[in-house]
Amino acid sequence: MFETSTKYGIVVGVDGSPESDAAVRWAAREASLRGEPVTLMHVVQPIITSWPVSAGQLGVAEWQEENARRVIDQAQADARSANESEPQDVRNEVLHATPVDALVDASADARMVVVGSHGRGALGRLLMGSVSKAVLENAHCPVAVIHASGGSAVVDPSAPILLGIDGSPASEAATAWAFEEASRRAVALTALHAWSDVGVFPIFGMDWREYQEQGEELLAERLAGWQERYPDVHVTRRLVCDTPAHWLIQLAQRAQLVVLGSRGRGGFGGIRLGSVSAAVTQSTTVPVVVVRSGR
Repeated sequence: MFETSTKYGIVVGVDGSPESDAAVRWAAREASLRGEPVTLMHVVQPIITSWPVSAGQLGVAEWQEENARRVIDQAQADARSANESEPQDVRNEVLHATPVDALVDASADARMVVVGSHGRGALGRLLMGSVSKAVLENAHCPVAVIHASGGSAVVDPSAPILLGIDGSPASEAATAWAFEEASRRAVALTALHAWSDVGVFPIFGMDWREYQEQGEELLAERLAGWQERYPDVHVTRRLVCDTPAHWLIQLAQRAQLVVLGSRGRGGFGGIRLGSVSAAVTQSTTVPVVVVRSGR
């Protein structure tokens, strides 16, 4: 029997889309690594009307219930097939709510929430990342975003984990998460720090070496304690002077997982929530985990 201090363990939103199927497989393997249960959560959105319920609307409700059973059955099969050699504690919940509200509420009592990069709407239409974006912005625990190809077994299990470091509290939380995950998977960690959040141009009289040295000091300082705590994790440091999203996307091609904080420091005093993480999740096909400070 799996033991966990959270109600849900690892929650994965399922809707029958290819991205959802990939998210289920990735979540099941992650849950197995952690000895956690995986909870498959399908949300049936309420039918909102301002007039009496018609026969056609009753048909939509019946279709939703039938579709929910079909989606959950397929997700259970995907979850169990992801770990054929080990028993898997797979649970399921069908809720009547909106997907964002249900997943954000569940995140308060979950180890992690896993979502596909795109999903399907109530009538099967593709949602262009609206749910995953809202969950990233509001969840209380780490959120993993999986693309249709990102949950497949073809990802090299020996590839390193890529960590973005910027010195913010959210970055520190992401660093803790990334080291623990690298140790659990027995893989190396690549730590990237961009000492400028924007592309830079030569300016007369400026000593770029001073900024580079400051970046090296910050990176060393942020990693020192964690390297002592996880001596089994080999760390490669990457220091760049460019937009961080650009380099994270490039290096993600040789990683099995990207770990980021939910909020960056900003180029000159603060940026909107998720600007770098949003760019990376939209532009790379490997799984991306966004960690919020405080959990």
